[in-house]
Amino acid sequence: MTRPVVGVIGNTLLVENRYAVQMVGERNLRAVTDVAGALPLMFGAMPDVTEIGALLDVVDGVLLTGARANVHPTRFGLEADLRYEPYDDARDTLALELAQVCVARGIPVFGICRGLQEMNVAFGGSLHPEIRELPGRMNHRMPRLDNGEIHPDPAIVFADRHDVHLTRGGAFARLLGRETIRVNSLHGQGILDPGDRVVIEGVAEDGTIEAIRIADAPGFALGVQWHAEYDPQINPINRALFEAFGAALLMRRRAIKT
Repeated sequence: MTRPVVGVIGNTLLVENRYAVQMVGERNLRAVTDVAGALPLMFGAMPDVTEIGALLDVVDGVLLTGARANVHPTRFGLEADLRYEPYDDARDTLALELAQVCVARGIPVFGICRGLQEMNVAFGGSLHPEIRELPGRMNHRMPRLDNGEIHPDPAIVFADRHDVHLTRGGAFARLLGRETIRVNSLHGQGILDPGDRVVIEGVAEDGTIEAIRIADAPGFALGVQWHAEYDPQINPINRALFEAFGAALLMRRRAIKT
């Protein structure tokens, strides 16, 4: 049997401030290949060139990656604010519908960082544009130097920074074999109100929602707020997540074949 195929969503980026490109971080591609055992297939976050039905006829699952851009506030009933740019309206349009269709059709979908946020909004939830502004919350953004620049060492940027407490007996606790894990943290936006079918399964020390599943989904439908794609080759927590995603992809492919 050939390897399953994972559609990995792109992000809009302007090169030299003028050339629009679709970008996917290589760590996402390597995580899919090395740990999930699948072939990554990049697709543009452009609803005018990416038809969801045709895409899902080709892939066995979808990875909704992290991204620099925030989900646009109008997607959950708020006004846009210049302080929380950039936004990526095209990705919003595609990803929100894609998350719903994947769940409805039992196609494995794994949301990471922005991907978790997209899954929440797709099912009617809301986000806070800067989670650290809420009372009692920590700064979940990536570490910076005193001059404000992002720290140049990826090992520091992606280091585990806080605990996540998992729901006892929940999908994540069963999958990971424990109820407390430690994760990295590189986000500003975060879940405020969970969507109707969004089940909270992991919460940070400060109350920030870090792990979700979609209730009654016929297939794999999990999301994490941390960047699980960074080191699943060596990190047992992130490895278990991508392995479970890979197993779901194989199950989906075999079901289609039969």
